[in-house]
Amino acid sequence: MKDELYHQAILDLARQGRDQGRLEAPGTSVTLDNPLCGDRVTLDLTLANGRVRAIGHRVRGCLLCQAAATVIGNQAVGETPAQLRTVVTRLAEAIAAGSMADDLWPELAVFAPVHAHKSRHDCVLLPFEALVQALDETETR
Repeated sequence: MKDELYHQAILDLARQGRDQGRLEAPGTSVTLDNPLCGDRVTLDLTLANGRVRAIGHRVRGCLLCQAAATVIGNQAVGETPAQLRTVVTRLAEAIAAGSMADDLWPELAVFAPVHAHKSRHDCVLLPFEALVQALDETETR
């Protein structure tokens, strides 16, 4: 994986995410902000039969935040809330430690260079935090 922060895979994911959009009738919708950098993520989620049935998002933020939301959109459908919580926990640990676990979603490897830029960790994690909050809200209904 390239050492540069904004390598081509990040650019491609960010570009792809612009087409994913919001859900028309989500089960829940969560908006989170990162006041330090100005990123804002709105994540829509629908669960059915204990699994993610649909997910959508709108990101107004940096390329890392956009790319992270795209990875969620690409990977979360069909996953259980427990599986998603594990991914989020392990991703946060991997970014902090500087080693991406092989058993996480393969697309997450594009974020390996973020480790060296502590101020950018939250940019990647914000969409994942929105995912966890959406799961929390969906499960308490």
